[in-house]
Amino acid sequence: MSETFDYVIIGGGSAGSVLANRLSENSSRSVLVLEAGRSDYAWDLLIQMPAALPFPAGKSLYDWKYLSDPEPYMGGRRIKHARGKVLGGSSSINGMIYQRGNPLDYERWGADEGMGEWDYAHCLPYFKKLETALAAEKDDEYRGHDGPLKLERGPATNPLFQAFFESAVEAGYNRTKDVNGYRQEGFGPFDKHVYKGRRMSASRAFLHPVMKRKNLTVKTRAFVQSIDFDGTHAKGVTYKQNGKTYQVNAGEVVLSGGAINSPQLLQLSGVGDAEHLSSLGIKPVVNLPGVGENLQDHLEAYIQYGCPLPVSEQPNLKKTKMPWIGLQWILGRKGPAATNHFEGGGFVRSNDTVPYPNLMFHFLPVAVRYDGQKAETEHGFQVHVGPMYSDARGSLKIKSKDPKEHPSMVYNYLSTEQDRREWVEAIRISRKIMEQPSMKPFNSGEIAPGPSVQTDEEILEWVAQDAETALHPSCTAKMGPSSDPMAVVDPKTMKVHGLENVRVVDASVMPYVTNGNIHAPVLMLAEKAADLILGKKPLDPENVDYYRHGVDPADAGTVQSN
Repeated sequence: MSETFDYVIIGGGSAGSVLANRLSENSSRSVLVLEAGRSDYAWDLLIQMPAALPFPAGKSLYDWKYLSDPEPYMGGRRIKHARGKVLGGSSSINGMIYQRGNPLDYERWGADEGMGEWDYAHCLPYFKKLETALAAEKDDEYRGHDGPLKLERGPATNPLFQAFFESAVEAGYNRTKDVNGYRQEGFGPFDKHVYKGRRMSASRAFLHPVMKRKNLTVKTRAFVQSIDFDGTHAKGVTYKQNGKTYQVNAGEVVLSGGAINSPQLLQLSGVGDAEHLSSLGIKPVVNLPGVGENLQDHLEAYIQYGCPLPVSEQPNLKKTKMPWIGLQWILGRKGPAATNHFEGGGFVRSNDTVPYPNLMFHFLPVAVRYDGQKAETEHGFQVHVGPMYSDARGSLKIKSKDPKEHPSMVYNYLSTEQDRREWVEAIRISRKIMEQPSMKPFNSGEIAPGPSVQTDEEILEWVAQDAETALHPSCTAKMGPSSDPMAVVDPKTMKVHGLENVRVVDASVMPYVTNGNIHAPVLMLAEKAADLILGKKPLDPENVDYYRHGVDPADAGTVQSN
């Protein structure tokens, strides 16, 4: 006999964890979370230890290990896309960087037809609701002070961080007190979802504290095969667990599998481009050609340097040191393993034609790639850089009726004139900062891309060969009114156009990718969507001032610190 739940949430990642918490607050409503991955066990050091972040990616125990199709503008390279295969989703394996994005990102959202209640004033109260910003003053009107997600900042006390910040100012850029506050543009310490030396994933912040609610059921290793329809009405879902197939009835089906899995499941269930689905033998339920389109991401490159002074974290990558570092963390949540090391960076405008920052920098006092491959240097450091709102667009399409077959994905990185221009600007600005007086004592030379890469063509060739995804896939089921033929989700209800009781809440509903890491915006989306699903009065908009270049009085002077 099939079970019945008021809400069935597909995916126990960032959005799913928030929704599970908020939708189950009313004990009269039953909630089921179906997570295809395993549990995020408290004893699993590779998840819970912040500095262990390079290890889960690429391992099938933690990662779905998606691959793009050969990218046509990157020499046919297939780009690896790590996605969390565990409760907490990608927040259990990511770099733990908390970036809201720029207020003007949400002004851009809100300017589109039907999207007025997704502008910055309407999103800000939901950011504040979800967070406890431990470094913020209690009267800071931009930050939350009692939300489930506890955020530490920096501390970015390593002398390499300080030299990097000072060099950015010498290069003509600003310092900023809080990139998630009044002013994003500039350089300074970053927030991280690390608390008392331990990763604070979405599941740890939102899901585990309410797991004992009698009306909340969480099933792991439960792989959803399809949404089951009666016409355009979703009756429930079919999933597999431990080799057995189950069906569950649902009052509401909420897809929170992320920008890859949610459009994939919609297409498998007959929701998408009718012609494409029919060619695979799938009977269309509703023709929504926007499902899987508008695919956006951030590409990033690592610019690495050697360091002549013994101040970097490079020696801690030696295997002989790892047992002691691990023991420090196990015994006291202290030492090099208690941080993600992404403790600071900045946002800048690459040229005077853009209204707000289009480049993001992450600085690391160590030279190592995300997969753990370290540079051959005794001491080193690196900066991650990439354009934030490229106009390149890709697409995602299933290849068969098999739910286990990964979809076809093409991101079209470097496909536009804007994208290529901003990449050249990004590398040149990075080098400009690294050549300033404050950085010179710590800089013994560029390791990657190296001094042989100088011309625009050489830079673009290196980026095509070496750049990686920043792991921010998004926008594949974008919000928008039904009059927009490429819109998938109603921004006022989160319902899929043309369907009854099916909603999508995750990074796929973004109309445009935000400026920065996308974990924080996804949490905000889920907080706001929970109120929409429950029919609650949305939080009142908060019309606060924020920094805008050319409008703020600080622009009248030279380099300012805010």
